[in-house]
Amino acid sequence: MPGSCPVPSVRVPFAQRPQPPPVSSSFPDPFEPDAALEDFLQRATRLLSGWLGSNRTAAPLPRLSVLPEVEPAPEGLDTERLLGDLQLVMEGAFNPNHPGSLAHLDPPPLAASIVADLICAGLNNNLLAEELAPSLSHLERRLCAWMARRLGLPDSGGGVAASGGSLSNLMALVVARDRRGPLPPGEGVVICSEDAHVSLDKAIHVMGLPSGSLQRIPVDSGGRMRTDLLAGRLEGLERQGVPVIAVVATAGTTVRGAVDPLPPIAALCRRHGHWLHVDGAIGAVFALVGGHSHRVEGLGLADSVTVNPQKLLGITKTSSLLLLAEPSLLLRSFATGLPYMESSWGGGQGGEAGLQGTRPAEILKLWLGLRQLGLEGIESLLGGAIERRRRLEALLSPVPELLIHGGSLHLLAFRPRGADAAAAERWSHTVRRQLLDHRLLLSRPRYQGHHHLKAVLGNPHTRDGHLQRLATIVRDSLTAC
Repeated sequence: MPGSCPVPSVRVPFAQRPQPPPVSSSFPDPFEPDAALEDFLQRATRLLSGWLGSNRTAAPLPRLSVLPEVEPAPEGLDTERLLGDLQLVMEGAFNPNHPGSLAHLDPPPLAASIVADLICAGLNNNLLAEELAPSLSHLERRLCAWMARRLGLPDSGGGVAASGGSLSNLMALVVARDRRGPLPPGEGVVICSEDAHVSLDKAIHVMGLPSGSLQRIPVDSGGRMRTDLLAGRLEGLERQGVPVIAVVATAGTTVRGAVDPLPPIAALCRRHGHWLHVDGAIGAVFALVGGHSHRVEGLGLADSVTVNPQKLLGITKTSSLLLLAEPSLLLRSFATGLPYMESSWGGGQGGEAGLQGTRPAEILKLWLGLRQLGLEGIESLLGGAIERRRRLEALLSPVPELLIHGGSLHLLAFRPRGADAAAAERWSHTVRRQLLDHRLLLSRPRYQGHHHLKAVLGNPHTRDGHLQRLATIVRDSLTAC
């Protein structure tokens, strides 16, 4: 303004300016128990416990999801704001602890596995090398060896933890190819059933093989690979001189839980000298206890097995193992040397036993979860899943308008009999919505060209009343048609 005097600027000495708290205060105190961390953990634990137990009136799948701001603010947030943001994310999350959560292979989390996940994060060890995770490296080797024996592999068996079954399957096929010997680029086939998991398609692509390298064998009426057709395919490939990298059998298909006939498949592989890998991501855990091992008979005849305890035993994600009859083959395929680490003193570096270098201590969640369950708890969990599948099948079987696809495990898929693809899609969409109105969540996979509704009966919170309500809604939907 005219006539106004300029205001002189005042330079505040740096030492007198208000300073944000040092970044180091965001980390736990290295010299004594950190009271602020304990308070943060306790409040977060109450938040999680409240969310897990909020299912009396809520649905397993939220109707609305509101996210907090994504980008970091100029200044770091305090505990109150951080917990508020967490609450928003949790309110929009799928809740596998809900009794009506029957859609996917995502069971409620075991309490011990949740605790171990927290400790795993706090330890922040890296299973890349023994120096970075001394006790956990030994724990992983010993637990993998124990799991291999329980699944029927030789006493020398063992393996490595991996971030999911897709990675376990990929590593198994790489080991199988390496063991077969050098092949010209792009040559070699992998054989599986037409109901095998899509991770095999990804593995073929990553391995640099053309899409036709994955050859699928038709299944029988029970969803199992037809061994007569497998035998003919192997003989034909042998006559043509086409190298076979591996035969992949499935112990628990994704839609109906079928188990391929493992003993005759293993016999064919031995006769032709081929590697047998079993994708047991869903069903291999049934071999852990004697009362259910018959459901995956012959699993121990495999050269390698993928097992995902996260899919039924409540181990928090991720929890997958690749187990081999000869675990030393992992090092032959993946060891490159770790010149920047101290040498192993106890049996090999973890980063040399698979594709992953840096790995969190996920084995801790499996170990503590299995310790909480015990063998009797594992048997009870598996038995409960089978009984719920039998009960739902008994409720739905008297409905003549329903076509049911099942297997020997805990999955069940169904659709209207005689409906074309479009009608099956409309029905599955409508009935899934009706089920959600009753706080029951099923999935809608496409199988054999038609949409189905699929129930995964591994949730121990699911009661008979939930199954009866489900069956009533399905029956009424067909009567209305």
